[in-house]
Amino acid sequence: MQRGRHLAHSITILGLESSCDDTAAAVLRRDPAGKTEILSSIVQGQSSLHAQFGGVVPEIAARAHAEILDLCVEQALTSANVALSDIDAIAVTAGPGLIGGVVSGVMCAKGLSIATGAPLYGINHLAGHALTPRMTDDVSYPYLMLLVSGGHCQFLIVHAPDSFERLGGTIDDAPGEAFDKIARLVGLSQPGGPSVEKTARDGDADVYPLPRPLLDRPGCDLSFSGLKTAVLRMRNHIIERHGGLPSQARADLCAGFQAAVVDVLAEKTKRALHLYLETNPAHPTACVAGGVAANTAIRARLETVCDVYGAKFIAPPIALCTDNAAMIAFAALEQMSNRAPDDLTLSARPRWPLDQTSPAMLGSGKKGAKA
Repeated sequence: MQRGRHLAHSITILGLESSCDDTAAAVLRRDPAGKTEILSSIVQGQSSLHAQFGGVVPEIAARAHAEILDLCVEQALTSANVALSDIDAIAVTAGPGLIGGVVSGVMCAKGLSIATGAPLYGINHLAGHALTPRMTDDVSYPYLMLLVSGGHCQFLIVHAPDSFERLGGTIDDAPGEAFDKIARLVGLSQPGGPSVEKTARDGDADVYPLPRPLLDRPGCDLSFSGLKTAVLRMRNHIIERHGGLPSQARADLCAGFQAAVVDVLAEKTKRALHLYLETNPAHPTACVAGGVAANTAIRARLETVCDVYGAKFIAPPIALCTDNAAMIAFAALEQMSNRAPDDLTLSARPRWPLDQTSPAMLGSGKKGAKA
């Protein structure tokens, strides 16, 4: 685990995560030498609650978070063999995410903070993902991060615990969202990422030609909406021709879609590495995190790209790539020396860009910049 600044005493922190459809709690401890250990990490998924709807239903997710957050906290404390009175600080995802779930987590954290007197830290969910390589591999700043998940996709240079420079990102669908939509299109179960990846293993990626969006334009921005539409049209053509969707055609479609995503991410990673290496030529490190980072084909291709550019490739364990509370607690530990705790006016935020200086990629509204 990562070594941080030296402390006068150890810090035991409780983390909470409820931004989408995973309810999570974790306990971490940083000792006086700066070594951080995950004492427990509890994640309760909601896949069975949303399965019949083909995706996450925000109202159902929020209700489930409210019902089981306290149980997750209890399990995390028990598994860590600590009491609530042993907790020195509380960290919680304060955004971005489905607002009902984020509110559930923030309110639970506030209650625990009031009850224990422990300081409260509201954490950006994306910062949790972006800082995970620090927790798992002791990566030094600055490093390149591809954050690729169900709701987000962006290239970042991580300069510090609270300093992120965005090089590019998706202008429409995130890859995880696209995987979910493709799974629904071809009749696979949710979550779509694992289902599509498994089905693609039996397919031929070259059978159905699919586009690689934005590769003809410079920069690191990505787009997956057009690829999703191309798969829809190809599926409809197959159904019209065969009177249904044969299992082999389904596998070939999945393989073709996944190959297109891999190709786009690989090419855009090359471009991001070029920009990163211009200012960070010594000991370069490129990392990937987020739920889609669990895809083995994506990991393998990105590792190959990094080898070509002489960059060390870091992909945290899959359990720490998907949503979890350990990353939220760790982000708070990293940020403590740079900022004061939050007070009880901490509010849930549906939108919260990591890079506060770059223009919004997906526009803005009353709730703020989308990304």
